[in-house]
Order: sequence, then structure tokens, then C-alpha cells
Amino acid sequence: MADTKQADEQRADQEAGGRSKRDERRTAALAKAVRAFAAAHGGSTGAQLAHIGRGRVRIALVGADGQWGNLVADSQDIARAAAERAGAELHEDFDGDFAAKVRTGRYEWSRMAGIQVGGPANT
Repeated sequence: MADTKQADEQRADQEAGGRSKRDERRTAALAKAVRAFAAAHGGSTGAQLAHIGRGRVRIALVGADGQWGNLVADSQDIARAAAERAGAELHEDFDGDFAAKVRTGRYEWSRMAGIQVGGPANT
């Protein structure tokens, strides 16, 4: 009976506002993380969304200083809402000018082409 009640509550939440309370909390948490990333890396960030399987979506972030990072959302809607709420500039693709902003360090270069163990620290 508890499962039915929970499903009914989720359905009511979704019908009322389009998204469940859980989705709203997750969106808010991701938006906060995107804003923190932007603040730590030059004050702004670009984002690109990519489906990674089983409904999950990667939010690839590139800061104004060229540092990059990833977050994972439970759906495309949550990822898009979080990025927009945080004020990130959304990019359709991770290529061209957006990709050119990424700055890699020694660590990333040592890991390219399958070399995965024993790379130097990213300094």
C-alpha cells in the first residue's frame, strides 16, 4: 500500500507542477553545483548536455578559465532546467569555439590514448 501511495503522490506532484518534488530538489541541487563551479572558475560557465544511458544526462561544464567538469542528471529535463536556472550558456555540441575553451593539464595528456595508470598530478 505504501508503494501505491508514493506513486499516487508522485503522479499528483507531476500533474500539479509538471515535475515531482524530488525532481525539483535535484534540479535545485544541480543548479547550485553549476553556480559554484562558475564562481570557482571565472564567474561564468558554458554547459553541454549529452545522454549517457538509462535516461541519465551528463552536464559538461567549461568555466571561463578553461577548467572543466561534469555533473550527472536523472533526465534531460532536469539537466536543462538546472543549467538554465544557474545561468549557464547552453551549447548544442561540444565542438568548435566551446571545445577550444577547455584547458587540459599534464594529467589529462598523460591519460590520452589509453595510458591510464601513473600519470602526473594535474598542476
